[in-house]
Amino acid sequence: MSSDSARPSPVPAGLPCWVEVSCLDETRTQQFYTGLFGWRYEVHRDPAAPTGRYWIASVGGSLTSGLYQRGSRSAPGWTLHISVPHTASAAEWVEHLGGKVTLGPMAIPGRGNILHAIDACGAPVVFWEAPSDWEFATDEPNTFSGADLNTHDGVAADHFYTKLFTYSCHQIGDGESVDYAEYLIDHTPVLYRYVMGAEYTRDTPPHWMIYFEVDPARGVDAAAGQALMLGGSVVVQPYDTPFGRVAILADPDGAVFAVIDHSRTLQDVGRAEVDDPYDD
Repeated sequence: MSSDSARPSPVPAGLPCWVEVSCLDETRTQQFYTGLFGWRYEVHRDPAAPTGRYWIASVGGSLTSGLYQRGSRSAPGWTLHISVPHTASAAEWVEHLGGKVTLGPMAIPGRGNILHAIDACGAPVVFWEAPSDWEFATDEPNTFSGADLNTHDGVAADHFYTKLFTYSCHQIGDGESVDYAEYLIDHTPVLYRYVMGAEYTRDTPPHWMIYFEVDPARGVDAAAGQALMLGGSVVVQPYDTPFGRVAILADPDGAVFAVIDHSRTLQDVGRAEVDDPYDD
């Protein structure tokens, strides 16, 4: 642990504070996201990365995400980071609440301390004790917009996260045909949880769906078309929700993520933003 571990993270506990994608081909993946979102990448040293390289993306000077290359036997994908005041304490609570620590706590030069874990419902997640000067761009075009935990066990997920962060949990589906809840801090939603329905196969692993904001002048449909041209795929065609117009995409390595235009909302429909089927 570095000396940073003696100081609380500047990011309030329980807030999403970073996202990163693992890939099989660094160059191809960077070209895809640069083309889709205009991101620019710089390489950093990271002892936690298999290659020792960690790429940080930015747009307009604001940091947006991380990227690293992983082994060929592991599936590429996006991972959410959630802020914690101390990774050592978080590690104890993760195990106590039925999760599993898979890496760390570990000090990353210039980036505080991280803890990789599997939560109590089986989804990978990273807990981060961020450095005092950390920045993370959100809620602007081509930046992080939100995240949904898609799980088969809503009870286990809710117990784990509400105890770990003292979130309040509010059901915004009907709790039966659509079991969709929001996790709130001081009455403000910060994350969402969805129990996967029939649109998912039973062997679909629990996972976080990461959403990125699309400029309304561009639109989700155009972004989906561009993803195809850049070598990615459209997992779910654009559709309207009460939260905005959404499409589920995948990069050339198969890492799945979502794009959303919050300016185009559909009122009084049953399909929630989190209802993001994996069928083609």
